[in-house]
Amino acid sequence: MNGAGRRLLALALLWPAFAVPAQARELLAVGAQFEHVFEYQDSGEYAGLGAELLRLMAARTGNTVRFRMVPWARAQAMLVQGQADILIGPYKTPERIASMAFSDKPFYQDQMVFYTRQDASFGCDGDYAVLKNRRVVLLNGWAYGAEWERVRPGLQVSVANNVENGLKMLVHNHVDVFVSNRRNTDPVIARLGYGRQVKPLPKVIDIQNGYFAFPRSPTFDKLRLQFDQELNKLIETGELKRLGKRYDLTLP
Repeated sequence: MNGAGRRLLALALLWPAFAVPAQARELLAVGAQFEHVFEYQDSGEYAGLGAELLRLMAARTGNTVRFRMVPWARAQAMLVQGQADILIGPYKTPERIASMAFSDKPFYQDQMVFYTRQDASFGCDGDYAVLKNRRVVLLNGWAYGAEWERVRPGLQVSVANNVENGLKMLVHNHVDVFVSNRRNTDPVIARLGYGRQVKPLPKVIDIQNGYFAFPRSPTFDKLRLQFDQELNKLIETGELKRLGKRYDLTLP
């Protein structure tokens, strides 16, 4: 074999060292329509801070990511059942901690409030007890905090599958109060033209942080830790803060 042939053979043998690492793969990230966090655009692209962060962190860990938007309860079930690699934006609850592995740090923060009709005389000082004789609508699969879980059994509760349906139930007098977060709800109120019909009560009833979650399985520990490391770098360099401002999100 001449010199050129030997060099070609050496390069061929070395090629695997330059290839994509064997553990690198396409990750499936799932979520529901969360304003500014995970959104499906008319162009067919996925946007929002959650989607942008996952693209960045996947690239930096040698992976790729694809997205799928489904109803929120289904998205959580897909993660728990191992049908997805990442869940975008869940709040922490004891039940979720038992079945999901959360990122070390949250990447956005929400204010939970009561929404009522503009002409309602209903007021609130942050105490869920004032809902005792009110018809309340919640969102399917959402977490509202420990205090809410304590008082919920004694309330008249309906469930809507998305923010738009919850607001319509309120506007058409099917319920008296819609419990939601301002980030998800205020843009939908504007989109539906409900600004003169619906109002948030000024008292913030709870603060919730939003995370990424992974299946609770040892096989996902390395991926989760890699993403934790990359998210920490984005926090330390100020990149997360910059992106949060771009998407008009409150950061923890």
